[in-house]
Amino acid sequence: MDEALRETSKRTALHPTVAAALEAARAAGEIAMKNNRGGYEVTNKDDKTTVTQADREAEKAIRAILGRATPGCGFLGEEFGQEGSTRRRWIIDPIDGTKNFVRHIPIWAVLIALEEDGQVTMGVVHNPATGELYWARKGEGAWANGGRMQVSTCAAMKDAFLIHSGLNILRAAGYWAGFERLVDATARQRGFGDYYGYCVVAAGKAEIYAEADLKPWDVAPMKILIEEAGGRLTDFAGKPDIYTGSMLATNGLLHDEVLRLLRRHPPGIGEAPMEWAG
Repeated sequence: MDEALRETSKRTALHPTVAAALEAARAAGEIAMKNNRGGYEVTNKDDKTTVTQADREAEKAIRAILGRATPGCGFLGEEFGQEGSTRRRWIIDPIDGTKNFVRHIPIWAVLIALEEDGQVTMGVVHNPATGELYWARKGEGAWANGGRMQVSTCAAMKDAFLIHSGLNILRAAGYWAGFERLVDATARQRGFGDYYGYCVVAAGKAEIYAEADLKPWDVAPMKILIEEAGGRLTDFAGKPDIYTGSMLATNGLLHDEVLRLLRRHPPGIGEAPMEWAG
């Protein structure tokens, strides 16, 4: 991680908010890795999601670092909720992919985003287990370990690579028929999940990533990362919103066609759309 940060700083003049978020991500990553190598308690929250001591310690460290660097900013985090300003706030997931983390599967990351007047303007994604470091800021592009990221130029659905998260989640959310249409229309499908799916699309290695049952901290930095890489990110209804529970990331060229294929069953049949209120 230190090497990735040095390389990023060397090649790019970092905005102060980016530098602060990178520092916070590094500190949180070190805490998570230390816990991951040792013993820690694993519990389930009321919403059945998994939480560890590492999640809580990492979020505390992030808040402390960002609080010093950006006085007056508020926070919205997975472990400690909303605090302070909602007009300009940091959105934090200290460990995205906690279940992978617990099982020592190295597909998890620290997620940090800055939201200003309802728009995500900066995001950092760091996987300390692999050394991956991604960041984006509005107007400054998307970056991976110091190199520029760009979505693919694939314009044909029949050639597209589809990535998805939990299939049971897509089924429970009422999108199964649409997802089947999407599977039939694409060339290849894999279930990488969590932060990784978005980063693969942003890097131009796949064209489509779809997942549901999300909270804003799961996707906040992904929005700016995908958009600054030249892609498009919306919910399954086509709304560019991180608060509705579903999320579709594409290279942009295929987005409208994917939305058409995903279109859920008529209103009144099955479950209502998931919403999150912050």
